[in-house]
This record gives sequence, structure tokens and C-alpha cells, in this order.
Amino acid sequence: MVRHNNQLPDNLPQLQNLIKRDPESYKEEFLQQHQHYKSTLEVFRLEPTQFNKSLDELITFLAQVAHCYPGDLKTYPQEIVDILQTHNVLLDNGMRLTFCKALIQLRNKSLLEPTALLSLFFELLKCQDKVLRQFLQTHIVTDIKNINAKHKNAKVNTVLQNFMFSMLKDPNVRAAKMSVDIMIELYKKNVWNDVKTVNVIATGCFSKITKVSVASLKFFLGTDPEEKGSDDSDSDDEPSMKEIMLSNKVNKKTKKREKQLKKAKQSFVKAKKKKSKAPQYNFSALHLIHDPQDFAERLFKQIEKNNDRFEVKLMTLDVVSRLIGLHSLFLLNFYPYIQRFLQPHQREVTKLLQFIAQASHELVPPEVLEPVLKTLANNFITERNSADVMAIGLNTVREICTRCPLAMSEDLLEDLTQYKQYKERSVMMAAHSLIGTFRRLMPDLLRKKDRGRSTEANVMIKSSKYGEIRASEFVPGAEVLYNQSAENTGETNDSDEEDNDEWIDVSESSEEEISEEEIGEEEVSENVSTADLDETARSSTSENEDNKTSTLSHSENNGAQNTCEANSGEQKTDKVLRKKKVLTKQLKKAQKLEKKAKHESEKNEELTAERKTKASVISTERLLTDKDFRKIDVALAKQDVTYVKRAVKRPRDQIETNQGGELVKLSDIENIYKKRKHDKAARQKSVKKGQEARDKFGFKDRRQNPSCSTTNREKRKGKAFSMLKQKLKTKVKRSFREKQIALKKHLIKQRKMK
Repeated sequence: MVRHNNQLPDNLPQLQNLIKRDPESYKEEFLQQHQHYKSTLEVFRLEPTQFNKSLDELITFLAQVAHCYPGDLKTYPQEIVDILQTHNVLLDNGMRLTFCKALIQLRNKSLLEPTALLSLFFELLKCQDKVLRQFLQTHIVTDIKNINAKHKNAKVNTVLQNFMFSMLKDPNVRAAKMSVDIMIELYKKNVWNDVKTVNVIATGCFSKITKVSVASLKFFLGTDPEEKGSDDSDSDDEPSMKEIMLSNKVNKKTKKREKQLKKAKQSFVKAKKKKSKAPQYNFSALHLIHDPQDFAERLFKQIEKNNDRFEVKLMTLDVVSRLIGLHSLFLLNFYPYIQRFLQPHQREVTKLLQFIAQASHELVPPEVLEPVLKTLANNFITERNSADVMAIGLNTVREICTRCPLAMSEDLLEDLTQYKQYKERSVMMAAHSLIGTFRRLMPDLLRKKDRGRSTEANVMIKSSKYGEIRASEFVPGAEVLYNQSAENTGETNDSDEEDNDEWIDVSESSEEEISEEEIGEEEVSENVSTADLDETARSSTSENEDNKTSTLSHSENNGAQNTCEANSGEQKTDKVLRKKKVLTKQLKKAQKLEKKAKHESEKNEELTAERKTKASVISTERLLTDKDFRKIDVALAKQDVTYVKRAVKRPRDQIETNQGGELVKLSDIENIYKKRKHDKAARQKSVKKGQEARDKFGFKDRRQNPSCSTTNREKRKGKAFSMLKQKLKTKVKRSFREKQIALKKHLIKQRKMK
């Protein structure tokens, strides 16, 4: 190997390359540069604020070759760390960045401990250098991610988490904000998704620095929508691959197209692997808080005490409402506080409605939520407001009652259900959704005509009391497997058919017995009523006859007057009889309805009791498989659509499927069913809106150089018609026959010329 000793001291990159290839041969040159570095460093320590170019180059060079001479550069990493710790704020921005890059290189070569480096970098976040802060943030995140790549390094994690916890309390705004951002990013990347990290971020919500508290609140409110969009974009690989494959099949096969096809196949395989992987389900951060009751109380106290911006208050209220809903907390001051702002003209009122719906749960005392519902009814659900405001109010009432149905009173519900016949479609549909919710939760609270025909599922519903906990003793719907278990134990098909017949006969026989009893009782009541009526009629006629005879015996001269009195007496008795008949009919109807309701309830109780016994037998005596659970799900779905008396099925779209989830979606409250009237101006506006992103119709000049010359065809477009009309005949495409004639004439002409 040829050595250029005279050039190497000046050309450090070349020396670096040679040392990496053969460290032993170039040790003298390295020692020379190392000595030069020491002397330059002494000079730099005298004036640390100045940029030293030679020191900058030497630090980079030594960091690159440090792994080749570990013995000679033993103290090198600590020297740089000491410089940064002593002169971190005074250093020039360029020099400071060079020192940090050198330390990162040494860390990548495992010549430096991660805890020492990361703690130093956290302190450097205080510097007024935006480029450096962003650079350090990316390195900290990637380094911690790499440390925990194969397995969680608990020792390093605890040290760094404790350091970050102390950084959050730092008075420096930039350092505290950056430490919160780093922790949030590590949580999102599933590196630090443990309880300790969440509770450290939770302390940031109470920071006096607004940026830190806002970042912490945003973390608890969920991920950014940009990240969701990036995940959805991965699914676009498949169609693009199909297009490339098609173009590769049809077009000319070039190297470029082959590369594109190869890349598309690789991306398709990667996407397929991603889909085949088991999905990772993470609890939301609010579930991991140690003491949610204390956390919610402190946040709510902060809202009342601090004079923050309206947006910050909204975010805090959102977090508090989520905590109350998720953990079923008691924060009774929260509801009157929001109740003050429930006005249609209030700014961001739909979000406030969402918060109060989120904060309602079954353990909230009904008397606390009743004023809120009345406020909504008085301020929103009145005819003096627009239809949209009324619909939003009804939707909010529905969401509150989905989570706490006991808050609704019977009178208020009756008033709200009257809006099902309102002229505006949005209000009508919102009222129908409220009725559907109570049909599913508490049908007894509705009037009879609003309950709808009772299905097999509705029969089983019983309205719960406040604080009542229902522990299920069996798997609901397991009675479907009762007959199948009999088959498995070795019973014959005949016995199964008998069981099925018995299952059907129970309802039919009970119905027949009821009808016969009703008929018998009705006949008895009719006989009784007719006998009573005959007796009353006889007594009235006998009284009339006695009156007549007495009048005739007393005064024969006044016969006309007596006859008039008799007629009037007869009319009175007729009226009495009619009234009695009407009353008896009404009594009969009332008795019939009472008996019918009584028998129906008894029959339903028998059915439910029988089902419960069968379900409990199945649940206790055998282990249920996935197949069994599928059958149970099908049976439960059938019960939702099957009426009690007849096996008539209701269409699916009429069933209320909205189950109250953990969080209330804003779209559920703002959901307004409306077919808007489109006048001419509205249609023109929508057409213009659709034309905004579209290119103008006409010729598109797609040349790379717009100033280059135009073609003859393009020039022809600008010419007058008189200049072009003589050329039109030649340009017309001739038919095959015309070409034949022209060729024949040409050949004849050629022959004559010869």
C-alpha cells in the first residue's frame, strides 16, 4: 500500500477511510491528529463562544475512528460531555450541533451509555436553537425505541422516566414541552405504553405552562386525525399494482416497467402481511390513570379557578366528561356548571351537549340529571327554535337517556314523544329515535301506543332500579340448545318432535285456555247484565202501571194530562236504560282489557320462566363451543324481530341498534335527517363548487418548454378560413373505391406518357 504521509494531515476524510481499512498501519498519523485535537481543545476552552473550524473537523474525524483505537480514545466521549455540560448555552450553534452528532456516533458504536447521553440531551433542550432541539428529539425517540426493540429495558426506562418527570416541573417552557412531546410520541409508538408514562403525562395537565397542559390534554383526548389518514393510504397498494400489471402486460416491456412491477409486488406482499398480523388493541390512556376520581376533581377545580381561554376550557371539560363516563365517577357539580351554558346561541354548544351526554351514567342520581333534561326541553325542544336546534336537543336527550334512562320522567317523555308527528322531518326522526331507545331500555315508561308490538326480546326486558346490579346466572339465549342437547344424549327424533310440539303447545294451549275462559266469563257477565236489566225493566213497568191505575182512579176527567205524564215517565226510563247499557258495555270492555293484559303478562312470565330454567340447565351442565355461541346469536337476533303472538318478522331497518358506547360521537348529536330544498341558486353554487378543483375544458398545452415553437397544426387554428378552404378537400379521407379509381387513372396516365 502506497502511503502519502505529506497529504494525510490535511485530508482528514481520506485518512479516516484508510484508518478504517487498516488501523495499525496508520496509528502514527492518528496519534498526530489526536495530539493536534488536544492542543486545539485547550485553545477552544479559552473562547468557547467562537466557532473553531479545525476543532469541528477533528471532533468528527475522531468520532468516526473511535472504535478503531478504543484504548487511546478512552476519555474522548467524557471530554465532549463535559464541554456540553459546562458551556451548553454559551457554545456556538454549529459547534454544539457537531458535539451532539459526535456523541450520537459514539453511542451508535456502543462507546457511550444511553442514560448518560439522553440525560445530557434533555438538558440541552433548554437551548435557544430550534434545529438542535428537533434533531435531539428525533434522536431521543429513535434511541429509546432501539433500546426497547427486542425486549423492554426496565432499568434504562425507569431512569429516563424519572428524569422526564423532573423535566416536566422545569420552569423552562421549551424543555418541559419537548419532554411531554417525546413521552407522547413514545406512547404512540408502543414503546412506553405503561401506566407510569400515562400518569407522568397526567401531571402535565396541571402545569402552569399552557403549552404543556394543552399537549397533555390532547394526548388524553386521542390521536391526531392525520395518523388515521396515513394508515388508510396503505390500502391503495392493491389497485395500483393491478394497473401496473395490466400496463406491463399490454405495453412494451422495458427495465423501468419491470422495476415498477417488482416494487408493486413487494408492497402488495407487505400489505398482505400487515393484514394477516393479529391486531394490537390498546386501552385508551384514561383507563390507566391511578386515581381517576381525584384527577377529575382536580381538573374541574382548575377550570373553575383558572381564567384560561375558551378552547382550553373545552378540552378540559372533554377530558373530565370522559373520565366520569368511563370510570362511573361522582362529580355532581359538573352538571349544573354545564347547564348554565346550554343555550342554542352558545359558542360550540354541540360540544357541550356531547360532554354532558358523555358524563351521564347509570350511577348518576336521577334527580341530578332531571334539571338538565328540563333545561334541554325548555331551551332547545320548543317550537320557537329552528328544526335543527330541536333535533339536536332531542338527540342529546336520547344520548343521555341511553346511559341513564332513570333520569327521564313519564310526563316529560310523553311531551317529547308528541314530536313524532311534527311537520319537519329532522324533528320527527329524532323523536322516533328517542321512542326506539325507550322501547329497548324501559318500555313501561312509554304510552301503550308508542311501545309498539312486543317482540320476544321486549318481553324479557325489566326496568332496573337505581343502583341495581343484575348478575346473570346463565348465558342469555342458551335455551335454543336445550332440544339439541337432548338429541346428543341419545333421545330419538320422535321425542325431540314431542319436545318441540310441547314448546309450541305451551303458548297455543295457554292462548286457547285464556280465550275459553274469557268467553265463559263474558257469557256469564252478559247473562248477569241481561237479568239485571230485565229486573229493572219489570220494576219500572210495574211502577208505571201502578202510577197509571192510581191516576185513572183519582181523576178520570183529567185523562189527557195523565197520559202525557205517563209518556214522559216512559222516556225517562228509556234514557236510564240506555245509560245503563252504555255503562255496562264500558265495564265489559275494561274487564276484558284487564283480563287480557293479566293473561298476557302471566303467559309472558311463564315463557320467560321456562326459558330461564332451560338456559340455566344448559349453562350449568355443558361447556359451550363457538358453534353454540353462533346459534345463540342467531336466536337472539330472531327474538329481536319476532312478535310474541304471531311469527311475523319486522324489517331490520326499524330495529334500534344504537347501543351506548364508552364515548359519545359528535355526529350522533348533530345527526339531522333532512332532505333540503334545492333552489336554482343552491344548485348553481353546488355546481361551481364541483368545478373548483377541475381543469378548464379545452386544449391543454403539456409541453415541457412552453416558449418553444408551435406545430403547423396548431398554427392552422389561428388562421382565417379563406386561407384553409382550398386544403380541406385534400385532407378529407377517401374511400377504398375512390383510391382505386385514382390509382387506375394514374396508371393510365403513366402508360400514355411512355
